[in-house]
Amino acid sequence: MASRIIPVDPFDLVVFGGTGDLARRKILPALFRRYCAGQMQDGTRIIGAARAEYDTEGYRAFVHDELVEFAGPAAQDAEQVAGFLDILDYVAIDADGEQGWSELSQMLSEERVRAFYFSVGPELFGGLAERLHRHGMAHGESRIVVEKPFGHDQATARRLNETLAEHFEEVQIYRIDHYLGKETVQNLMAIRFGNMLFEPLWNSQYVDHIQITVAETVGVAGRGDYYDNAGAMRDMVQNHLMQLLCLIAMEPPSKFDPDALRDEKLKVIRALDPAGQDDIVLGQYRADATRPGYHEDVGDPDSTTESFAALRLQISNWRWAGTPIYVRTGKRLRARKSEIAVVFKETPHSIFGPEAGRHRNILTIRLQPNEGIDLDMTIKEPGPGGMRLVDVPLDMTFAKALGPDAEDVPDAYERLIMDVIRGNQTLFMRDDEVEAAWAWIDPAIVECNKRGQPPLPYDAGSSGPEEALALMHRDGRRWREIKP
Repeated sequence: MASRIIPVDPFDLVVFGGTGDLARRKILPALFRRYCAGQMQDGTRIIGAARAEYDTEGYRAFVHDELVEFAGPAAQDAEQVAGFLDILDYVAIDADGEQGWSELSQMLSEERVRAFYFSVGPELFGGLAERLHRHGMAHGESRIVVEKPFGHDQATARRLNETLAEHFEEVQIYRIDHYLGKETVQNLMAIRFGNMLFEPLWNSQYVDHIQITVAETVGVAGRGDYYDNAGAMRDMVQNHLMQLLCLIAMEPPSKFDPDALRDEKLKVIRALDPAGQDDIVLGQYRADATRPGYHEDVGDPDSTTESFAALRLQISNWRWAGTPIYVRTGKRLRARKSEIAVVFKETPHSIFGPEAGRHRNILTIRLQPNEGIDLDMTIKEPGPGGMRLVDVPLDMTFAKALGPDAEDVPDAYERLIMDVIRGNQTLFMRDDEVEAAWAWIDPAIVECNKRGQPPLPYDAGSSGPEEALALMHRDGRRWREIKP
């Protein structure tokens, strides 16, 4: 079951920050894989733009080395690599000045889509947008791609949106969250709205609670300057986890349309109850025998920035009233794991007696690793004598279900960049959605600060602070185990 490749018309894509970490690791390898898949037609051009004083050949040599390291097996095909490098160009540019802007303008074609990927710090977004407009590069077929963070709080997010809106229409602005490009995240919408089986059960009458976990084994070394100014609440909860929450909890949109979908996501955010101090647990990983702690990774022994956050949330609407949603995310945890678990209620009456145990259905959407979907079903344990029940998963792991074709499924950046070129904003965030998320998270951060205490320490390789376990234990529930 191979994915169907639909070529896009020739386009120009300018990657500001074309020598940076995100471009090297994600953007350029994603574009290369789309080139190898045959999605780019003749005439397409990709232009790197950065401060480095490369010429075009020097930049192609730089990209070649990065593809070998980050693009996977496809980079072993010398002919494909050479073909991709031929469509690359480069301009040395000063995002804060005038160097390179006239040269960039002359490189772009008039009669085609032109996209500008802002793979730079957010402090440069406004200046880039202003210069693109001033140099006549912001015509109707232009699009800008904006990476997170979308502000530091609601006030800065609003100012950023206003600045971008001075030079580009909202339909030209693509705020990218790579989680929304993951195959299983999109499959979540297919499961909910493409199957009659689940929708009648998708409410507080049948769902006991929902757990959303995004756990990482890495620390913040190498990102300390950024992360210590953000923390888990701003870096993960405000965007990635909020987006997953919206998709799992929203009402069915009237159609699969960008604004219809984003309207329903916005309603979820606005229906979230405020989070109190007792609903939030923050933590910070400490050093162990072989790895430094958070303080060492950020170079600040007095830092009180959280590397872990767990929250208990409530949505005040008819569908979800009374059903808690638990979210957690953290660095340096036991395993790399991202999943959504919809835990259904137990049967109202068991005919099998207490010896059969307590059982419930759980729908698990695994985002990483081993993308796929499990549905835990209760069956009779094989063997004679008595009715003993066990839970077994109905497993749809993509690697198993698709076989060799699983390797050809586009990753998140591949899909999202092609959506930009096609002009499809379904998987991108709208300005009011971003501001609403900040309007909810800002008071939550204020509540945490009122405690006047640093984040709770936790051991590297654990599941986070013990107090995060108590967040669920007091409700008579337990977190799902974080394991490989």
